[in-house]
Amino acid sequence: MKKKIAASVKGSGPKPNKINTLTQSKAMVQKKSPAPPPKLTFKQDPGFTQAVQNYESALKAMQEHKFERARPVLEKIVANGPKELADRARMHLSICNQQLASSATSFKSPDEHFDYAVSLMNVGQYDQARVHMEKILKQNPRADFAVYGMAVLDCLTAQVESSLKQLREAIRLNPQNRFQARNDSDFQNMADDPRFTELLYPEPGESSADQKKR
Repeated sequence: MKKKIAASVKGSGPKPNKINTLTQSKAMVQKKSPAPPPKLTFKQDPGFTQAVQNYESALKAMQEHKFERARPVLEKIVANGPKELADRARMHLSICNQQLASSATSFKSPDEHFDYAVSLMNVGQYDQARVHMEKILKQNPRADFAVYGMAVLDCLTAQVESSLKQLREAIRLNPQNRFQARNDSDFQNMADDPRFTELLYPEPGESSADQKKR
């Protein structure tokens, strides 16, 4: 009898509210470990997202052997894209240039060949650009635009004496090259050289033969 009475006493009284207990437990957990704020990632940057899309489109073009289409896209990423992509794009750009150089055995015109050589210079592929400039001049030694290009190339690679010689020859072949050189920022390495100034701004009445003697 005592056991039954004790059992009845133990079972008597209000039962705990399970819903309230569960709610309190959740509140305590949330209070102890608040959810961290979302971290900003590069993918949330529209500029980065666009660069990634351009990079992927360039890779797809390379897989399809459309190197002429991939090259300008990669050039843009190398010049203005985020560093994470620019380093990779530079490697693929080099591959593009190598593929185009090996396949470019013939061009529709010397002007087209020259434009290709200039594009190599623009991305710092000076050795390859020189090879193509020399090919143009081998086919036509009087191609003043190619001689002018060699003058630019020599200036960019710190070959001042050769640059002045090539520029002088380019002006002799076509005096219009003098005016072009005056506004060409690629010659900024020689801007303070008095020989360069005299070449671009000769004294009135001075002939090309006089300039050649210098």
